Amino acid sequence: MTEEFRNKCMQADEKFKQSLSKRPERKKEFTTVSEVPVERVYWPWDAEGFDMESDLGIPGSYPFTRGVQPNMYRGRFWTMRQYAGFGSAEETNKRFKYLIQQGQTGLSVAFDLPTQIGYDSDHELAAGEVGKVGVAIDSVEDLKLLFDGIDLASVSTSMTINSPAAILLAMYIVAAEEQGSDAGKLRGTIQNDILKEYPARGTYIFPPAPSMRIITDIFAFCNQHVPQWNTISISGYHIREAGSTAVQEVAFTLANGIAYVQAAINAGLNIDSFGERLSFFFNSHMDFLEEIAKYRAARRMWARIMKERFGATNPRAMMLRFHTQTAGCTLTAQQPDNNVVRVAYQALSAVLGGTQSLHTNSRDEAFALPSQASVQIALRTQQLIAYETGAADTVDPLAGSYYIEALTSQIEKQALNYIRKIDEMGGAVKAVECGYIEEEILDSAYNFQKAVESGDQVIVGVNKFHTEAAAPKDLLRVDPKVRENQIMRLADVRSKRDNSVVEKSLEDLKRAAQGSENLMPPILAAVRGRVTLGEICGVLRGIFGEHIQASQC
Repeated sequence: MTEEFRNKCMQADEKFKQSLSKRPERKKEFTTVSEVPVERVYWPWDAEGFDMESDLGIPGSYPFTRGVQPNMYRGRFWTMRQYAGFGSAEETNKRFKYLIQQGQTGLSVAFDLPTQIGYDSDHELAAGEVGKVGVAIDSVEDLKLLFDGIDLASVSTSMTINSPAAILLAMYIVAAEEQGSDAGKLRGTIQNDILKEYPARGTYIFPPAPSMRIITDIFAFCNQHVPQWNTISISGYHIREAGSTAVQEVAFTLANGIAYVQAAINAGLNIDSFGERLSFFFNSHMDFLEEIAKYRAARRMWARIMKERFGATNPRAMMLRFHTQTAGCTLTAQQPDNNVVRVAYQALSAVLGGTQSLHTNSRDEAFALPSQASVQIALRTQQLIAYETGAADTVDPLAGSYYIEALTSQIEKQALNYIRKIDEMGGAVKAVECGYIEEEILDSAYNFQKAVESGDQVIVGVNKFHTEAAAPKDLLRVDPKVRENQIMRLADVRSKRDNSVVEKSLEDLKRAAQGSENLMPPILAAVRGRVTLGEICGVLRGIFGEHIQASQC
């Protein structure tokens, strides 16, 4: 670029500013949803300091800004992994098989609230919640029904489970073994990210310290026995759903990742080994270009964190591999067909940002769990992007855009400022205990809501462009009898098992929890003996206690 051309650009900018009185712009200030300033036009110098070799690099190579594979989707598409789970194991099994028939390439399990917080379906606190927001799983017998007719050795399964993640993983391993499969061949992911639960999602059981112990026990066990399993999905999704900005989503997610890596190192694990099995989970929100820049910034940041902060030498341990889900918080009950369009743009931004796996939400989720017809449209959205748009035919197609590169760097800079502040507080665990992360998310959520109510942030069909639209028909409703059936199945499991084995298993688990040995082997033994999820969590509650939200600063 010549100095003469740069001067022309600057003169054009000045001339434009002088004309604003005659032709004013829509707003005095343009920003992304995360309030990052957006210039009228971007020039090469807006990405000043950007180094093509060290900041952009080569696809499939450090710092992985352009993607974790050298050919990305030219080799194979992202995993189309629709999140599903409701009612009983049998009902969800039918939905899984339907999605596979429709072309889904991976399974993703939603569990009901009692399962997520470690209660069996017959517990008094489970009343009214069994099977409502996911599938009810009380014992390995339920999990076997959930995957009946599905070969666990040949499918990749993601499970959105956190506090009881070790128990659900043990159930999955036992179910696979009883299908005749080797645990060493199992592929999938458990979310297992407890730190985001305290400020953003709320399905926690134990305090942070014992929860971190369980997580590192899972890392160690899987490293030896289930080597292809992703042992954690460090999740920004729920942080964003709770109201964070894109910058905060990246910052808090990676800060949590730093805490998990440090805990694993402290437990004696090798970063170049367990680092390969870390995965991430991000939200895809409505600011199309900001979301693309967000994914690129997160990849570059994590590669540098793993290499420069922790000394990783294995390139695979530096890769930020991530699943994306479109933003549930953007779905509206008003004009619900607009949700189809929202989801399409969100899914496309995830693909242009280089996701490894994707779930697309359904248009009726502002009313209920998605119907089968709506799920099909959501899956078809991914397939249209993959097969018809051409967006997957080249790697990182927006690389070199002055705006994208400047925005990627700006998100990285702002997110690193958050991480430095969290480091100064003593790390993510301390920041969670102090309530810092929760307060930051709440402030951002409040500011966004104020912008919606003032009309500064337009939500089509909600605060602008109103029309009457009928609610979708044939909404999915969970039969209240699900709980009755689950209680009957629980009684049947308990009547047929060997109670002496149950008692020994629970005693062994209690002794392990009181000591320092890895908890996965006694949990596996308990699951094999048909001990229930609630019984296992009950023993751990007795040793570790339950977390109560309160600032400990």
